[in-house]
Amino acid sequence: RYPMQLDAIPQIKHTDNNNFFLLAGPCAIEGEEMAMRIAEKVVAITDKLQIPYVFKGSFKKANRSRIDSFTGIGDEKALKILRKVSETFEVPTVSDIHEISDAKMAAEYVDVLQIP
Repeated sequence: RYPMQLDAIPQIKHTDNNNFFLLAGPCAIEGEEMAMRIAEKVVAITDKLQIPYVFKGSFKKANRSRIDSFTGIGDEKALKILRKVSETFEVPTVSDIHEISDAKMAAEYVDVLQIP
């Protein structure tokens, strides 16, 4: 078993306190205002408690069981919001990818790619 190297994640804070780390955010990026509001509140809490934090939000929900379910606001639009969260709050971001073809595009905007 290999220990996770949190220091390898750009912009991550509070890694020297041996605390757990948190990946949290909206299930899907539905709009800028919502993402920014969530990030502001979670960053304030994690900074106060010295918890390493990575903002999580899916730019595309490709794993829906119903064909008419919400899948996103547009890939690039959602990814730009994730970048803005990172730049505004100086936190790393993570998003999941479901297609190999999404990896390159998503990697241009977020710090960590999650494969569910």
